[in-house]
Amino acid sequence: MLIVAYSPVERFLERAPFPIHLEPKLLEMDRLLDDPKLVLQVTNDLAESAPQALCNGRASTPAEVTLRMSVVRRLMGWSYETAYQEIDGSLKWRWFCRLYAQPVPSDSTQQEREALIRPETLQRLNQRFLRTAQAHRVTRGQKLRTDGTVIETHIHYPTDSRLLNDSARVLGRLLTHARQLLRPLAPADKKLFRNRARQAKRLARQIGRQLRTKKGQKPPENKAQRTYRQLLKVVRTLLQQVAQVEPRLRQQGSKRAAQLAESLAHYVPLVEQVISQTTRRVLEGGRVAAQDKIVSLFEPHTAIIQRGKSAPKETEFGRKLWYSEVDGGLISEYRILEGNPPDAGQWVRSVKHHRKVFRHPPELATADRGVFSPLECRASTATRSQGSRAPATGGQEWSPAKAGSPALVQSGAPLSEWDRGTHQRAQAGAPTRSLSESRREWFGTLGGLGHHYEQSCGHRH
Repeated sequence: MLIVAYSPVERFLERAPFPIHLEPKLLEMDRLLDDPKLVLQVTNDLAESAPQALCNGRASTPAEVTLRMSVVRRLMGWSYETAYQEIDGSLKWRWFCRLYAQPVPSDSTQQEREALIRPETLQRLNQRFLRTAQAHRVTRGQKLRTDGTVIETHIHYPTDSRLLNDSARVLGRLLTHARQLLRPLAPADKKLFRNRARQAKRLARQIGRQLRTKKGQKPPENKAQRTYRQLLKVVRTLLQQVAQVEPRLRQQGSKRAAQLAESLAHYVPLVEQVISQTTRRVLEGGRVAAQDKIVSLFEPHTAIIQRGKSAPKETEFGRKLWYSEVDGGLISEYRILEGNPPDAGQWVRSVKHHRKVFRHPPELATADRGVFSPLECRASTATRSQGSRAPATGGQEWSPAKAGSPALVQSGAPLSEWDRGTHQRAQAGAPTRSLSESRREWFGTLGGLGHHYEQSCGHRH
């Protein structure tokens, strides 16, 4: 049964045998979180976790505790395990999270409850904090800094043999569960539930040994084609078994059988995609576009991202995140981008969002050289941003005359000490400093609830 909050305990901290000092920042944060509308939004999401979550079952972790523990964990940079240990042994954090003398939810429980909070709710929570910060003059929206980053998903490095091995392992495990549920008696029926994961694992290891080369050399895929064909045959056989077992599970009628059938229906198209891309790449020698590839059965949303970094980070696997930060160290906007779009298309949208939120353009807007393009510069000027900074690629000065648009740095715009240095280097043709090099000079470390996007999927790999 879902509950909103525990009953408050008056003078909880005064019961400690030693004085407890509360930082002003923590007290201000507690005041901001003491908002019924914030708790109500989280409660609505948690209420949809089950059909009768509001009225049946034992009392669950309160929605207020879930919200406050989530904020503490992210602002302190703790893992779920560390957050459990720190909050459990601290009267200060127990008071802040409104736990008092109640048991602290385990790390897995907190992870599962955070996953129930919808992305739309997180966006509304962040916007509400931003409006509160505006009302208390924490930020006025005079400065805007935009940047992109990658949130990597928790997967092993994807190769064709590993993906095929994962496919055989998952399908084999589900077939084993189905056999325990359906209990086949005939020898022909028992063969339908055979787990071929060990055979697939042996073939995948054999492929790894065959393709092992010296450091820096690219292994020839055609060297292990015969073993790849055997591994593909094993996975296709498992798919044929699943095609016959799934209807039996749906006919069985129990809740457990329906869940197994849904799991099989979820993984079958993903496994078929793995077989298709492996056949095209390894056996046919063709190419598969990055947006058409699957790199994980457990995190199928993972994209292949290349941002021009040096080894070993030249290729990243995850989701691309674009965010905007304003003065006061608050995240005013964040967007999860599909695939691997260029940064150059995100700048104008961020400036327009800033004008919508603060009802005026920023006096100073900065970005790194990845967003530079004459089109973006003209659009930035059209939004009436008085001081836009977008270093050109290659250390070259962007010429307004050549681009046919107004200058990025207006002649009458006031420049700070760092701005003057940047403008002088641009006039001299020298490369300007990147955004990452000036991050601490500008706004300090990132803060606010804008960092709450994080992959917290609990799938087993």
